[in-house]
Parts: sequence; C-alpha cells; structure tokens
Amino acid sequence: MIFSCLRQWTFLAILTLVAFSGTSTAVAQPETVEADVCIYGATPSGILAAVAVQRAGRSAVIVEPSRWVGGILGSGLKPMQDCPNYAATGGMTRGLLKSLGQPNWTEDRTENRRVLAEISPKTIREDFQKLLAKHKIRVIFDHRIAGCTPQAGDKTAIQAALFDRAPFDELGTPVVASEAREALRVAARIYIDASYEGDLLAKAGVSYRVGRESTEEFGEEFAGVQPPVGLIPVDPFKTPGDPESGLLRGVEKDHCKPLGAADDYTQAYNFRYYTTSDPAHRAPFGVPEDYRAEDFELVGRYVEYLKQQHSREKDLRQRLIGIFPGWKNSGEWNYQRNSLISMSPVGISRFYDDGDVATHVKIWQAHRDYLSGLQHFMSTDDRVPEFYRKEVAALGLDRRPHPETAGWPHQLYVRVSRRLAGRYTVQAHDVYNKTEIEDPICLAQYGIDVYPVRRIWLKQDRQTLVGLEGKMFVGGSRGPTNQPYPIAYRAITPKPEECTNLLVPVCFSATHLGYASARMEPVFMICGESAGIAACQALKEKCAVQAIDQSAYRRALERAGQKLVWDPVTDRPDSGMGKSADRYSMAELLKDCDSNGDNTVSQSEWNEAKAPYEWLFEIIDISKDGQIVASEYQVFQKYKAKHPDWQKRIKITGLK
Repeated sequence: MIFSCLRQWTFLAILTLVAFSGTSTAVAQPETVEADVCIYGATPSGILAAVAVQRAGRSAVIVEPSRWVGGILGSGLKPMQDCPNYAATGGMTRGLLKSLGQPNWTEDRTENRRVLAEISPKTIREDFQKLLAKHKIRVIFDHRIAGCTPQAGDKTAIQAALFDRAPFDELGTPVVASEAREALRVAARIYIDASYEGDLLAKAGVSYRVGRESTEEFGEEFAGVQPPVGLIPVDPFKTPGDPESGLLRGVEKDHCKPLGAADDYTQAYNFRYYTTSDPAHRAPFGVPEDYRAEDFELVGRYVEYLKQQHSREKDLRQRLIGIFPGWKNSGEWNYQRNSLISMSPVGISRFYDDGDVATHVKIWQAHRDYLSGLQHFMSTDDRVPEFYRKEVAALGLDRRPHPETAGWPHQLYVRVSRRLAGRYTVQAHDVYNKTEIEDPICLAQYGIDVYPVRRIWLKQDRQTLVGLEGKMFVGGSRGPTNQPYPIAYRAITPKPEECTNLLVPVCFSATHLGYASARMEPVFMICGESAGIAACQALKEKCAVQAIDQSAYRRALERAGQKLVWDPVTDRPDSGMGKSADRYSMAELLKDCDSNGDNTVSQSEWNEAKAPYEWLFEIIDISKDGQIVASEYQVFQKYKAKHPDWQKRIKITGLK
C-alpha cells in the first residue's frame, strides 16, 4: 500500500496544536543548529552516516528521539547475529561488526557462539559513544521530528527540520506529550532519515509503502496473504464453542482476503530483553495497571493443549519457554515464531507503521504491558504447571544491560515500518539474484524472514482451529541462493519530484518481502555509510542527491572499502564466526532451523527455513521419527560430497 503524500509540508505550530493541545508549550525562539548534513536517528546506520560525513570534512549533526545511541544494537541485538556472510560486508561496518561490545573472538565457531551471547548492549552503546566522540559528532538527544519546511521557491527541497523536545520516560518508552514544541530547528543542506520508523521522510512529504503488496504487483511468489500455519485446536471464543460470545483477546477473525492479496498487516515486533533470577541484578517486570487475567485466557487454553501433547516435563518445559520468556537467541530473549503464542502481541504492529506519535506510544506501551502481563499470568495461573510457575515467578528483568531503565530495553524491535517508495524497489527478485543493479551501495544476504503477521481462527473439517498467518523464513539465514545481492542507490533516494535533498538508508524503498530479507543491521550500517558518502558527493557537486555523478560516487565507495559486487566464482562465503570442528556441522543446520532449541529439526522447522526443499526432509529423516538429528544430517552431507549431482540422484535412490 503506497501513501502518496501531498505537498503539505508540516508546519509544526498547526500540527502539534491539533495533536497535543494543552499538553506542551511552544518555545518562543527555538534553538537553531546549522550543519551540512542533518541525520535523524542515532541508530547504527545514522552513526555511520555521520562518521562518513565528518571524515569527508563536512559537518554532521544527529538528532535522536531517545537519550541513547545504538538503536536495536544498543538494546539486545548482536552485531554479528544477522550476518551470515561476513565476506559480503565492507567499509566501517566490517570492522565494527567484530569490535562492538569488545568480544574476545576465537577461531572456533562453537566457542564464538558463546562469545556472541556475552556481548552486552551496554558496552555496544559505550563503543558507539566513543566513535561519536572520536569524530566530534554532536548528538542532540530527546528530540523527535515534528515537521519540515521547504526551501523558498523550491518545494522539492527541505530547508529546515523542526523537532519537539520529548524525553522518553523512566522505563525507556516514548511519551505522547512533549515538554516543548518547536524546541529545535536544524537547517542543513542534506537530510538523512536513519530512523526505524521513517518519520522524517513522512514529514518531508515523500511517498512510502506500508503493509504487504499483492502477488500481482511485483510478481513475488510469497507476497500478500499466506495460508495459516501451525493450526491448533484451541477454542478462541469467550464462551467455549459459542462464536456469538465474541473472540478472546489475542486472536482475530480472518479478513477473508484471497491468498496473495495485499493488506495493511506487517510482521510482529518485540523487545530483545534479558532476564535473571539473581536478586542482586533482578528488576521486577511489574503488573500492568489494567491487567486482567481474562485477557490471557487464550494463553491458558494453549497451555492446557500443550500439557495434553507433552507428557514429559522436559518437553513441556521447552514449549512453555516458547510462550515466556520466548526464544533465547544470543543471550537475549526473542520471539519464538513456532509457538502459537509467544512473548509479544501479534497483529498490532500494523497500527504502528503509519501511526502518529500517540499511536506509536500506545503500541510501544502495549508491547511492554503484554510482556509484563504475560510474565504475571505464567507465574500465577493454575493451568501452568507448578514447576514452571515457580521458575517464571523467580525471573525478572536483568538491570545490567539497561541500568537506567530498570532493565527495560529502550528500543522496541521495529522490524519494518514505513518503506520509501523510491526510484527503485528492492524485491524478492533481488533476493533471488534475478536482477541487474548498476548502482550498488551495499551487499545484502539473508533469507526472507517474516515473523507472524496475524493470529486467526478458522473452521477446517468441522474443527475450530487457531493458527498463525504470514510467517516464513525462506532460505534460512543464508538466503534462498546462498549468495549476496546488491542494494541500489536508487532505493535510498526519493523520487526527484518529491524531495531532492533526502536520503533514506534504513526505511529504504522495498516491498514487504524484499525488506524482510534486507532489513538486517549490517545492511543498515553499510547503507548508512554509503548515504553519508552520497551526501558529501551531492554537496561537492551542488546537485540533487538523485543527480550525483555515479562513476565518481562509486569510486568514493570503493575508496571507503565498500563491497559492491559478489563474484560467485572468486568470492568465498565466510560466516566470520570461525571454523567448525565438524565438517558436516549440525550446528549450522540448527542455527538455521532449530527455532525451539531442542537440538533437532522437525518437519515444520525444516519447511520454514529450507523452502523450496520440503521434499528433502523425508529423505534425510532416516529413522522416520519426524526429526532430523546429527547422525542423519551427517549421512546426508557425506552423500552430497560424494555425488555432485546429488539433487537429481537422491530423488531416485535416496541416501544409498
């Protein structure tokens, strides 16, 4: 869905009077800051953009809505976590991926996974602060974008950006009411929107996308509405068996759009948070003021279902962990996508996408309240086994990664929000290496990674079921072709008739599926540096960002060490995580597929990560018990090494 913004530059005095009347005070004379380049968002992308500008002898200022730097890398995500091919990285990003958080890397891949889990977001924030100080980059904290004014006589160029002063609260959550309207005015020649929300690009009046495109719009196979998966016989009605009684909270009625149709839904968000049972470091989750046990009734019924399915305490505990705390990724907790219910609400992120400040705050707060309410429910409801109630009750947020906010991360993991509708749209076809890009600024490589979009109920064979819609992980972490693909410069630039001095290295132009692959922090960082270099190129040439000399720009990118082309003949993939002692490493398969942490791979886990190789599971599963274990995977890998034509042969002979 494209929003073609009218040329209505947001004059702050009008906008905020309507939105926040009576809640804040306008500053008579705002602070005015001038710079060559204004960057919105002290995300990793924004920071690298600023460093690139300063290195070129130009001036940069960053305006950050919160009082912290580092974005999601400063809030739980690890730099090397979503980097399946370190050899495809370049520029400043290449060094920072291995140095942020000051890890003690070894040559052993298994040991390095432990090292990765020990990296602290607090140390990452400190490292970014040192980088900013080294390059003398000013960061203005606690200010959010409120509007833009156009240049006199040229409505396609931003003259100044206006910001409200609105500090986050004591738990690291944004607030609705600003302390002061029009508190800051930044006048720059080039603007870079490095936020996760694309708020600056929206205020600048450029077109953008939200939601999911249809299959027809770009010819993408998995676009739009998808078949629900993970269907489970859990009653979704307030009065069991009675649809007229209404739906329980957390499940919705299917909108009945056909498969492949467009809609406004997008994948789930969540916090990447840390827990501890150590009283010295534990901070209570707390109980939301409006907590009601009935709001978590669906959770209780799902727990009852799991108890019926798993008689062994060990197996049951593993499934309960998937609900809360979730999936332990690399030391921090993440959403468990293979659980019907996990540690974050599903279906509400779509309201955040194009929401105003009040909506953003409401959705952010809803994620915090859901998580704390879920912890309380799982530690008090009698349907949860006593052993697990006690385990959950002992858990609290770990203060150490976030000492200023009682353990709460200060950044919600906004996986996707607005996406620029620019001069080139990154699509699934790019991910599959089916396009030719003449203006590369970065290489990306990851699977098409979509967390659940909706939780719906339906009737099937006279049975009432609840399932998840939209989730997929096409190709696993290495992607469907196991090769990087380029991001075009045109994807970070608006259409010239809309804005000529804006660059967008995070919310760049992409379809829902294209962005689902490209949305990783290493990509954002590389694009941020490339955006900073482009800004300097436009300043040097005194031209629109769309009109820079591409040959000169490419030379500048190459001088900065950016990796722009991947040659499958000469380039060799490298995880950057050291070597595995086992040539046929089950660990690598588990990294891609094992979403519930049981050290085996089920049919559903394989299908999600290895599409379109669903047919291969039954062949590798020699014991036919529905699980791939290490010994079976080793047999398969040896077969592949022995037979170069294994894909053709194995369908005929099996693993013989």
